[in-house]
Amino acid sequence: MTDGTETAMPETDLDTPPVEEKKKIKQSVEIKDTGPCKKHIKVVIERADIDGIFEKKYKELVGDSWIPGFRPGKAPKTIVIRKFKKEVQDQVKGEILLSSLEQLAEEFDVAPLSPPNLNPGKLVIPDQGDFVYEFEVEVRPHFDLPEYKGLKLKKPVRTYTEADVDEEQNRVLANDGQLVPKDGAAEKGDFVIADMITNYGSEKVGEAKEITLRVDDTLSFKDGIANKFGEQLIGAKAGDKRTVDISMTDGVAIERLKGQTVQATLDIKDVKKLRLPELDELYLEKYHCKTADQFRERIRIVLERRLEYNQRQSAREQVLGLITASATWELPQDLLIRQARKTLARKVMEMKESGMGEQEIQARQRLLERDVLSSTAQALKEHFMLQKIAEDEKIEVNEADIDAEIERIADQYNESPRRIRAQFEREELLETLAAQLIERQALDLILDNAQYEEVPMGKEGGMSTSEAQAVPGEMKDPTAAPPEEKPADDEGKD
Repeated sequence: MTDGTETAMPETDLDTPPVEEKKKIKQSVEIKDTGPCKKHIKVVIERADIDGIFEKKYKELVGDSWIPGFRPGKAPKTIVIRKFKKEVQDQVKGEILLSSLEQLAEEFDVAPLSPPNLNPGKLVIPDQGDFVYEFEVEVRPHFDLPEYKGLKLKKPVRTYTEADVDEEQNRVLANDGQLVPKDGAAEKGDFVIADMITNYGSEKVGEAKEITLRVDDTLSFKDGIANKFGEQLIGAKAGDKRTVDISMTDGVAIERLKGQTVQATLDIKDVKKLRLPELDELYLEKYHCKTADQFRERIRIVLERRLEYNQRQSAREQVLGLITASATWELPQDLLIRQARKTLARKVMEMKESGMGEQEIQARQRLLERDVLSSTAQALKEHFMLQKIAEDEKIEVNEADIDAEIERIADQYNESPRRIRAQFEREELLETLAAQLIERQALDLILDNAQYEEVPMGKEGGMSTSEAQAVPGEMKDPTAAPPEEKPADDEGKD
């Protein structure tokens, strides 16, 4: 019995045609490890599938082709084959390669890090027999994730005082300060004018005249870092000589000095202090503030944001130290070189988001560059771990997430989102930004499930930069690809 109510039949039952499942091709795949994160893949596609696709293509051509001397669609198949063989072969090769690679990705756990060294233009489908093609590809390493929820972490905490705000305010004002003569010894924040001679052991490797250096806890030269610069320079007067230790970066002009420590003797010619600008209405306008109190509040916000950055970095280091402890797999050198720039760009982006000034970012960037390939290896292992966690937890980002992040960065730098996006596109950083957002969400998930013990955070040391080189000469780019080897056939030729 019915209640008189008509029941509408779902439209999908009649009106929607069934989705035809894509037919798989018959192929055998052989995968071999050829090095760290590298695999050699050999694919054999059975002849029957190849002939089937050829038959389908020629059948379409016989019906559609126009050949002089024959009515449309009436030309013999043998003539059609002879006339269109090259075009059909290219079409079939493209179609079967695409199907084969898609099927390969679906059926095997191969996550490429870069395009395979496969040149379709050089592949030829034989007239008889199976179609065989081979290639090598860099892949993400295979590993098991350790337990990443419920980790016990230490959280550095700090309450900023008015003296801290004063010190940070002076650091900001120093960007527009003026150097004036000073009587007496150098103190932190002062500048010294000096001649510098650099020695490696008993060997003189560099010399520079009348360079200006800010006395700060750490000083980064273009090619090295003086970690105890303030300790070794405070108290110096004109006429004094001081020796500082400089750890050389991978970009140093002399290859054998990479990662080495050199000694720079500074002959102090003069000591100067910085006269800071007045916090008048015109200067405050530069920072979109109307009063000195507003300016100080802005400084305090920057300090709090930097504390959040340091807390996050500390947690990140602890988390990744725990979950990457078992990551003993090697990474190929050429992969590290290619990824070094992206890794540095990602670190700089994180520093910008924390509100750091350009000088501090530049100084920290040089610290990262000191051993760029080693730091890139660690960063890549962290990246692989967080990416796998994101996959397991179904974490994804979309265009709206990227737009929101660009708007946040634009607001922080008082720029238009359109200009920030254009800069990211020009520097090819949108992909880096998307990866960073995914990693951030994966890390947030770990941190939200962690247990914390608060510990006092010590005072951060100041960092300054100098455009001087401790070792003169053309600096090396440690992220540049190695020069291609000369083919053996060319050796001995004029």
